[in-house]
Amino acid sequence: MKHRNSIVLMVSLLLAGMCITAGNAAGASLSDDRTDNDSGDGLVMVGVSQVGSESDWRIAMTQSIKSAFTTDEGFYLIFQDAQQKQENQIKAMRNFILQEVDYIVLDPIVETGWDAILQEAKDTGIPVIIVDRMVDADPQLYTCWIGSDFEKEGRDAAEWLAAYLGTEGRGEEEIHLVTLQGTLGSSAQIGRTKGFSEVLDEHENWKMLAREDGDFTQAKGQEAMEKLLERYDDIDVLISENDNMTFGAIDAIQKAGKTCGPNGDMIVISFDAVEAALDAMIDGEINADFECNPLQGPQLLETIRNLEKGMTVDKIQHVDETYFDATMNLPELKAERKY
Repeated sequence: MKHRNSIVLMVSLLLAGMCITAGNAAGASLSDDRTDNDSGDGLVMVGVSQVGSESDWRIAMTQSIKSAFTTDEGFYLIFQDAQQKQENQIKAMRNFILQEVDYIVLDPIVETGWDAILQEAKDTGIPVIIVDRMVDADPQLYTCWIGSDFEKEGRDAAEWLAAYLGTEGRGEEEIHLVTLQGTLGSSAQIGRTKGFSEVLDEHENWKMLAREDGDFTQAKGQEAMEKLLERYDDIDVLISENDNMTFGAIDAIQKAGKTCGPNGDMIVISFDAVEAALDAMIDGEINADFECNPLQGPQLLETIRNLEKGMTVDKIQHVDETYFDATMNLPELKAERKY
């Protein structure tokens, strides 16, 4: 940890604030949220650039980080919501560098386009920790990555579907699938699509009719599903790469006069497993949901504490995850969950 006095920190924060104001005047929109009101003197400063607040999952992840990095724990957190724009994340990281934070935490909206800003951070000696989504950049430019195994989530979902179709006596039947993809180019979209496709290719009777971009939002998920329903009247399975898109898709399915879930016209597989999705499963609208654990704050906190001690941390760190389906005691499982 760097030891700096309050005057230096106040000057650096003032300069960073001027940069944010200039950026906003040029059309950028950055939300800067500092936890607590401590001056930061003597605390470990951590700058976090978050994708946005596009989903229930993202909100839970943000709260997990904010709850972990408090002044009581010895940290001064500077949090910025990039509002789904990569240019805002890059500007936020430059502001963190100006403020001489001790660590930068980046949840990248897409995988590409980070080399230059990561190099800037490395040149100034600030460790960068990538969380949730991955970057396609030289691994030497960041300290480590913490997040979900998205490819495994996709494979697990497809293997669950194969087993489910078998128990339903539909293992050899021609199955028509559609996919609502998340933000194209994001790690979750790339991984879940790839993992599911690997198993899809093993089943000649599975026909992927189309994949539509739903951008991980409920509104776009509904819009994309409406288009798919207009084009195809024989959809057997919907793969939705996050719960918010699934909620929108369910609305579209029901408005079209169709049903979904274990007793419906269409099998629905979702990802994230937020509380509202478990409610939808209890209501019989979703067949299975594969967890993407947003509670990454404690693992991130432990990683930074280990770095503060001079310890070496694992380059790749996966969070623990599970899945849920309609055969489980969902009310009991829901009561045990934190999101």
